[in-house]
Amino acid sequence: MKNFLIYIPLLAIISSCSSNKNNNTSSFESTDEAVIVEVSIDSLTGSIEKIDRSNEDWKLRLTELEYQVLREAGTERAFTGELWDNKRKGTYTCAGCDLPLFDSETKFRSGTGWPSFWEPANSLCVAEEVDNAYGWNRVEVLCARCDGHLGHVFEDGPEPTGLRYCINSVSLNFVEN
Repeated sequence: MKNFLIYIPLLAIISSCSSNKNNNTSSFESTDEAVIVEVSIDSLTGSIEKIDRSNEDWKLRLTELEYQVLREAGTERAFTGELWDNKRKGTYTCAGCDLPLFDSETKFRSGTGWPSFWEPANSLCVAEEVDNAYGWNRVEVLCARCDGHLGHVFEDGPEPTGLRYCINSVSLNFVEN
């Protein structure tokens, strides 16, 4: 396995995200001190090593709403999340494991009441699964490390991708630049 390094600044100054495909590293350039979060990536499959926790452990780590959304694939009510209308610059991380997921540069106002992004910060950090629950044909978005339910991705977003990652605010933390 190779290691994937993600730098998260202590004082929240992240200027950009870059990916180096040759050595499977991703870093956030920062003018401040940074904390290094190491994530193992299987060099054959390109997948991130999973975090394996019991339901009891997750319940201790997460609020009731975070647990309902991240672990039970729930959905918060539209226009109620702390980050749905956030306009600050920074990085959105998984509320379950702090893996960087989305950059504010790809966030857009979709009018849905949930944070929406046209692409992840790094495609290795999100996973997608078919979700046919409730008779809908959707694609569920999960954190690639902790398998936390984030939301869904739809094909009605803006260019350049045409995608709309519609993400529950409660499943995200925000690290401001």
